[in-house]
Amino acid sequence: MNRLKALRKSKGYTQLKMQMLTGIDQSDYSKIETGKRYYTIEQMKRIAVVLDTSMDYLAGLTDERRPYPRQGKRE
Repeated sequence: MNRLKALRKSKGYTQLKMQMLTGIDQSDYSKIETGKRYYTIEQMKRIAVVLDTSMDYLAGLTDERRPYPRQGKRE
């Protein structure tokens, strides 16, 4: 969860800003960031897009912060 907080801060975003950008309630986002709550795949996807990173980076599976090349918008 340290990666999540570090990425958010590097963008200059507050938790409230993350709420506005992701649609995840600020109190839920705070719990995700502190490890008191797990995020869903959909929430992780929204966070990765907003923070311009990959879900693998958020999950600690890679140290590469850059996202993979994205395809067009998917439903």
